[in-house]
Amino acid sequence: MLAAWRLSQRAVTFIPRVRSQTLNPLPMAAAASPKRLRVYSSVSGDGGSANGAGGGKRVGTHNGSFHCDEALGCYLIRLTSQFAGADVVRTRDPQILDTLDAVLDVGGVYDPSRHRYDHHQKGFNEVFGHGFNTKLSSAGLVYKHFGKEIIAKELEVSEEHEDVHRLYLAIYKSFVEALDAVDNGINQYDTDQPPKYVNNTHLSSRVGRLNPDWTDPDQSPEKENAAFQQAMMLAGSEFMESVRFHVKSWLPARSIVLECLLSRGKVDPSEEIMVLDRFCPWKLHLFELEEELKIDPLTKYVLYQDERSKSWRVQAVGVAPDRFESRKPLPEKWRGLRDDELSNDIGIPGCVFVHMSGFIGGNKTYEGALEMARAAINLQVSKEEQDPIGYLPLLVLATLRRTVLAIAAHMLSRPQVPLDLTLSEAYV
Repeated sequence: MLAAWRLSQRAVTFIPRVRSQTLNPLPMAAAASPKRLRVYSSVSGDGGSANGAGGGKRVGTHNGSFHCDEALGCYLIRLTSQFAGADVVRTRDPQILDTLDAVLDVGGVYDPSRHRYDHHQKGFNEVFGHGFNTKLSSAGLVYKHFGKEIIAKELEVSEEHEDVHRLYLAIYKSFVEALDAVDNGINQYDTDQPPKYVNNTHLSSRVGRLNPDWTDPDQSPEKENAAFQQAMMLAGSEFMESVRFHVKSWLPARSIVLECLLSRGKVDPSEEIMVLDRFCPWKLHLFELEEELKIDPLTKYVLYQDERSKSWRVQAVGVAPDRFESRKPLPEKWRGLRDDELSNDIGIPGCVFVHMSGFIGGNKTYEGALEMARAAINLQVSKEEQDPIGYLPLLVLATLRRTVLAIAAHMLSRPQVPLDLTLSEAYV
């Protein structure tokens, strides 16, 4: 049977460049060591060697148009000890697939004991777990089974290290899950409304555009394989950039935000103002830590120093990491004012600005920024300002109730019912 086909010797060979040491403060780990990459297709009917040109492991995926999930999956599995430097064979021939050491995104089988990682078959509903419910693609499957090994190699620690597990979850959430969702056709939002704009700049779109254009006269397997190599390196390099960011920046920032979050009571008795003693990426950490620690009350404002101007910022915390609305925006009457006009209006010296949307403001000093946050916390916002649209039906309802009470009192010839129902009572 195997004599009925041969692996094309017209393979594309690629030697990845060694990553710049300036991009990663850690020593170069085995996970990102340069490995000789060969991508080739199978051609049936010519006989020849069944072992291909490479003498090591062989990882299979489908030929034809490619997507981001198998490109990343092939990149990731080659970072593991078991499949380091493996050749990539692109075919849909089941007889050939059966001979390969691992198969991704083709074959109709998910069986990690045999390193089969397809997600297209009927009945497949595998998810990452740990609170994530997005159906996995081939990239997610490879990451689920090998992600900790890859991260541990980058950190040069054991897979059991607590930071490995924390990064394993964070990188899935921030990088891999979106690729799973896109490949499985899962919308980002539960809505029937059309999107307000088109986004073709995300990784899945950019990988897709690497496929040979239909107008290109050269539609050969060699051209397709060369493009797939580019796709692997694009997806893989961005994955490694994400890993390095989480190791170098995200993980240290989490410790800083945790310490500052637990110190809110020392800043203000309301415990709704958090001060960053040094600036770091804080938004996602804050939401995750508040949920993890069951923080109550939630943080409304975060203060931090602008490193360039040395002034201080008062930033309103959003209602969610991906939402523009704030939990408590800075007061409306402050918005759009600057400098002395703003300071005179609110009675706090050193004010610099308040953004028109109320999501951020500034003061020349820490003390001034803290006073702005405290004043905003204590300023009562009218209910019609909080929800002007929702307030109108309540106004109508209150008027209707007053009218009904008056008519009823007159018809029953009873003493007039005191009509002291206030709008605030109606709102409640």
